[in-house]
Amino acid sequence: MRLNKQLTEKTRESMASVLPITAIVFLLSITIAPLDPGTLVLFLFGAILLVGGMGLFTLGVDMSMIPMGEGVGVTISKSKHLIVPVAVYFLLGVLTTMAEPDLQVLANQVPAIDNIVLILTVAVGVGLFLVAATLRIRRGIPLRRLLLIFYFAVFALAALAPGNFIPVSFDSGGVTTGPITVPFIMSLGLGIASTRSDKNSASDSFGLISLCSIGPILCVLLLGIIYRPQEAASHLSVIPSIPNTAQAARYFTQSFPTYFEEVARALLPIAGLFLVFQAITRRFKRGQLMRIATGLLYTYIGLVLFLCGVNVGFMPAGQLIGATIATGASKWLLVPIGMLIGYYIVKAEPAVAVLTKQVEEVSNGSISHRAMGLALSVGVCVSVGLAMVRVLTGLNIFWLLIPGYAISLGLTFLVPSIFTGIAFDSGGVASGPMTATFLLPFAQGACHALGGNMMTDAFGIVAMVAMTPLVTIQVMGLSSVVRHKLARRRLRSRMERVEDMVLYFD
Repeated sequence: MRLNKQLTEKTRESMASVLPITAIVFLLSITIAPLDPGTLVLFLFGAILLVGGMGLFTLGVDMSMIPMGEGVGVTISKSKHLIVPVAVYFLLGVLTTMAEPDLQVLANQVPAIDNIVLILTVAVGVGLFLVAATLRIRRGIPLRRLLLIFYFAVFALAALAPGNFIPVSFDSGGVTTGPITVPFIMSLGLGIASTRSDKNSASDSFGLISLCSIGPILCVLLLGIIYRPQEAASHLSVIPSIPNTAQAARYFTQSFPTYFEEVARALLPIAGLFLVFQAITRRFKRGQLMRIATGLLYTYIGLVLFLCGVNVGFMPAGQLIGATIATGASKWLLVPIGMLIGYYIVKAEPAVAVLTKQVEEVSNGSISHRAMGLALSVGVCVSVGLAMVRVLTGLNIFWLLIPGYAISLGLTFLVPSIFTGIAFDSGGVASGPMTATFLLPFAQGACHALGGNMMTDAFGIVAMVAMTPLVTIQVMGLSSVVRHKLARRRLRSRMERVEDMVLYFD
């Protein structure tokens, strides 16, 4: 009974997240960006799958991934031998990343390098930086210090890498932190931080996602320097011809086995490592294990529905809408329309719901999920607008990334450390499957229609989506600091006036 109530609540939340973007696309399809009936039907079917998939996924994560991650984090961090946590965290990072569906999508878009080579490169990057992130929490090293060092290394390597490979490198940092890795890694950080008793332990629980996003960028830049993939190119996805609703339903049915297999490959490494962990430590009781198993089943089914919905239903619509607007009389409409889509589409990212909930809990409600959601929406709105400017003008991505990250890193000196950790984590979380399967095809369709270079102009939108929330959430933190200072100043002024009155009457 309780599970049914929770599922109903989660489904209602997912419907509220998916309906706005569905309404926007439908309105565009009957006004300035007409879609053929088959593509529109695929999109609407996909939206229905998104609602059900997100509801099951978020409930499953609460029941399984979060307790699993916290349990592993608490137990492994108590190990007296450093080699054990290092090996476990590296293995976790590599295995979960290799099966991340978003990474498969990106690898297919870069034919200059074999898929397995690119995937292994990214996976090793995540594994190495997950080790670094967990050791940072254990040792209490300030996140700001590592961010400054590693981003300096990123831009130094970017200066040496082939120009047409740089956007892909930055995009790889965004797609790796998807719906599989985010909940587990975030709860892992909570578990590790909970073994510390100092005042900074809560804020230090954030930051794993941000560092795990840097690893792939560095490794893929190194790969680009070694391979020198000057011939790197991209291609548009083939849009299926769907004559009627029955054929659309059949097309989804035929696509389901692919996503059943993909999600199984993604979840099995985590489930397998958890079984080994449970067999060795016996940390969880029978009732807890049953709940975790049920949660994993919900997570599995939910993610299958979600990924099938976005890949089969949303990708063709995004590509066609981008191409149609770009070839219209007012191609600059790409900017405001992209911003509007960006504002609402981030609400439909499954991992965003996990992040905002965890932030609210860790901060004891001082950072509400509503405020987080607004900051993320504003950030993604700005990032998609800037990405569309790049598609229209061919602006080099460095002109946006360097100032953006300079502002982000500068703000780390002005805001409390918890806002820095949350902000840099949110960048990776915001650039999830909705970005890879709707916004990226949207940019690619527009870029192809305008005759641009998709590798340099369309790619990079994931990197932009991952960057701007770093600024907006830290600005939210800065405004909070300013408000508290002003409130304290007003309180002090009132106290002084009361004291003056007391002295006067005495």
